Amino acid sequence: MRTVLELIESVAARLDAAGVAFGHGTTNAFDEAAWLVLWGLGLPLDELDSVEAMPVSGEQRDAVEALLNERIGTRKPVAYLTREAWLQGVPFYVDERAIVPRSFIAELLVDGSVDDFLSDRTHRVLDLCTGNGSLAVLAAMAWPEVEVTGADISPDALAVARINVDKHGLQDRITLQLSDGLSALPGPWDLILCNPPYVNAASMAALPSEYRAEPELALAGGTDGMDFVRQLFAAAPACMTEDAVIILEIGNERAYFEAAFPQLPVFWLDTSAGEDQVLLVTRQALAAQTRLTAQ
Repeated sequence: MRTVLELIESVAARLDAAGVAFGHGTTNAFDEAAWLVLWGLGLPLDELDSVEAMPVSGEQRDAVEALLNERIGTRKPVAYLTREAWLQGVPFYVDERAIVPRSFIAELLVDGSVDDFLSDRTHRVLDLCTGNGSLAVLAAMAWPEVEVTGADISPDALAVARINVDKHGLQDRITLQLSDGLSALPGPWDLILCNPPYVNAASMAALPSEYRAEPELALAGGTDGMDFVRQLFAAAPACMTEDAVIILEIGNERAYFEAAFPQLPVFWLDTSAGEDQVLLVTRQALAAQTRLTAQ
C-alpha cells in the first residue's frame, strides 16, 4: 500500500511527463502534486510532514487519480478544480470567473513592507482590479482601522470577491464597486493597490493553456502591456489625497514599464520574486508627470 508521500511523488512524475505549466500557487511539480494529493485526500495542505507516511487506500488513490486526470486533461490550474487558492496562508474561493490570486503585493501587505509609506491619515484604501478580492481582504486584515474598496470592471469577478468578503466576515469594512479603471471611483484615496492586466501582446500569444483558462480581461495589457497603467496614472492624481501612493504590480514587464514612463521616479519593492515585480509611486510624482506631459 502506498503512502501519501509515495503518491505525491508518483503524481509529480505524471505532471512532469505531461508537461503541464505551473505558476498558479506552485512553481514545480512536487509542490503542485502535494497540493493536489492532500486536497484530494481531505488532508491539511500545510501539514505534509505529519501525514507523509500515512497509508493511502485504493479508493483514495482513485479519487486523486480522477483529479490528476482532470488537471492534465483540461490544463486548468488546480485552484479552479478545487475551488480554493491560498495566499499568504489565507484561503480564498476562486473559480473561472476570476484570475487565480498570486499577487506579490500580498507579501508586502502581510510582512509590513509598505507600512512606512503610510501614516495615521491612511483611512481609505482602494484595491483596483480586485479579481477575487484577495488583496482587499488581506489589506483589511493588515490594517483594522482602514476602510477598503475592492473594484473591478468584471461583474463576474466581483461576484467571486463577494464570496470571499463574506467568507472572512469583512462585509462591514470592504465595499465592492463595479468600475472601469477609476471612472466610478473618485475617492479621494489614501492608498491604491493594483495588480492590473499587464501582459504584453507577444507574451499573451505564448501563454500556456493554464493561463488561457483565466479571464483574458485580467491579463492582457495591450501591445506593451501598459495600456491600463497609462490610463491609471493619468487619472489617479485627481483621485488621491496629497500624500497618497499607488502600489502597482507589473510582473516581468519592468523594461516595458520603464520605456513607457522613462522620467517617472518610482520605488521598486523587494518581494520573493526580486525587486522588479512591484513598484510604489507617489501622487506627487504622478502629478508632476502629468504636468510634464501636458507641456
